Amino acid sequence: MKLHASGEDYLETILVLQKKRGMVRSVDVARHMEVSKPSVCHAVATLRDGGFLMMDENHFLHLTDVGREVAEQIYEKHRFFTDRLIEAGVDPVTAEKDACRIEHVISQESFERLRDAYKTKNE
Repeated sequence: MKLHASGEDYLETILVLQKKRGMVRSVDVARHMEVSKPSVCHAVATLRDGGFLMMDENHFLHLTDVGREVAEQIYEKHRFFTDRLIEAGVDPVTAEKDACRIEHVISQESFERLRDAYKTKNE
């Protein structure tokens, strides 16, 4: 299943909230992303059907192995681009917003080459 940017954003949000809180419900995602509960409900159903997450009997969300892998990749891109933009002098709020857009359009190959080049340059 091909994910759109919004699906990637939901997976990334669930990952971030799990790291902060341990357990995540749809309402937590709605608050964090500032979207409606029905929007989260629809996204959760789509992501569940795609095999990216599961919901347990207590309505807690859990990323599958595939969902976690996608979320980790998106989050790594987000952090990398946010940090680089801030280093370049971009306002942190703007850097966050721009990084969120960049993370969805750059290929994994291009990202890995940029990341590796940055690491090599700074060693």
